[in-house]
Amino acid sequence: MSSIEVPTFPKIEARTFANGSGEVTINGTSHPIETTTLEDARAAILARVADTATKMQRPVRVTTSGPDGEWPLIVHPDGSVEPDESLPARPAPIEDAASPIESTPAPIDQVPAPAPAPEAPTFAPAPEVPAAAPAPAPDGNAWVRQAPAPATEYPSRREARQSFLTHEQMEEPATQGWRGALTRAGIRMSPSESERAERSDVLAVSQHWPGPRTIAVVNGKGGAGKTPTTVLLAAVFARHGGAGVLTWDNNQTRGTLGWRTEQGPHEATLLDLLPQVDRLLSTGAQSADLAHYVHHQTRDRFDVLRSKPMALAHEQRVEPSDVDAIHAVAAKYYRLIFIDSGNDESDPMWLRMIDHADQLVVATTTRDDHAEAGALLLEALAERDAGSAELARDAVVIVNQADPKSTAADLARVADGYRSLAREAVTVPHDPAMVDGVLRFGSLRPQTQRAWLAAGAAVARGL
Repeated sequence: MSSIEVPTFPKIEARTFANGSGEVTINGTSHPIETTTLEDARAAILARVADTATKMQRPVRVTTSGPDGEWPLIVHPDGSVEPDESLPARPAPIEDAASPIESTPAPIDQVPAPAPAPEAPTFAPAPEVPAAAPAPAPDGNAWVRQAPAPATEYPSRREARQSFLTHEQMEEPATQGWRGALTRAGIRMSPSESERAERSDVLAVSQHWPGPRTIAVVNGKGGAGKTPTTVLLAAVFARHGGAGVLTWDNNQTRGTLGWRTEQGPHEATLLDLLPQVDRLLSTGAQSADLAHYVHHQTRDRFDVLRSKPMALAHEQRVEPSDVDAIHAVAAKYYRLIFIDSGNDESDPMWLRMIDHADQLVVATTTRDDHAEAGALLLEALAERDAGSAELARDAVVIVNQADPKSTAADLARVADGYRSLAREAVTVPHDPAMVDGVLRFGSLRPQTQRAWLAAGAAVARGL
């Protein structure tokens, strides 16, 4: 029996007759079948039903009736047929081929005279034997068939020739742990599974995607770790994948991205960039012109577009059209755009950021209010529109152990709570270097760096 559930749509019925004619009815539409034998009629019916299965890209059900009875079947796109065991079959009754033999011997006077000796037989030419039809199943179901064997195809001489350029890629030897020590001593060792996993994550964040990608880092609660998440994700992608990474402080209420990153040789913010948008989008603009407005991180190799945290919100009001303009400039000059957001999910500036996002990252800590705010945000986006719902389903949640007193169990509890809401949830251990001051990836503990690399790989899998 088929291992998958086969829907009852479309409704297909087939009838055959002993003279080789038949009929297939698909959803009320009749298709006559005209052949010369019953077996040919069956084959023609199954070919039409298999064509329907191919169009549906799945098996279909068909109920057949004819001289051999009623047989419910399942027909696959490859032409194979199996009985539908969820419905009863009704085989035609088998009639006796000969009359019963009398047990009483006939009287002697009624014994017939011996028949004359037969004449020498004349041999007629043997009739042509038609191609063998598929053998019926042991239960008498003549409809059941196996999928036809594919025709043997022989490769051309070009295909058969082995290219001189085909070489097996050799895995790099171990560089970590005792395996790495032996490699450095001259004994080549293969890497451990943990080192292979790290290499896989490095490969993920080192990719360059066709076209720019925008990653929005969100949580409606302040202090949930949005800014450290933005900075350290950007550092992971820039350190491994190279230049072309921007972080942007999309916050009208004292965004702190500029306070947690290195300042360039100027104090420019996005308010200084906005009047220059048309010039920066013109054909005469050069990428070096952006150095007037962004702050390059000399160690972590990404750029920062700051807001102006010293100004009040009404002094640096940014409209949705301004978000469009800034994003157009960023997308022209950068391959990855990480946006650090504010806390007001109803702000048109925040909503416009969501419209531009390709990937959503929810930053949270082990605090219940931070975790709940992130979950409510995902649920609200799921109800906003189709694009926002897709972002929410594909979101990555990064749980940061901001409180040194929280435990690994606390991290796991929050991460597990998000697994039904988002694509992936990863955890980052507590690190004193993340608490205050300028954030630099190199100042983190090795285990924290490894956790951020894993978080970056989770984001990369959605790009």
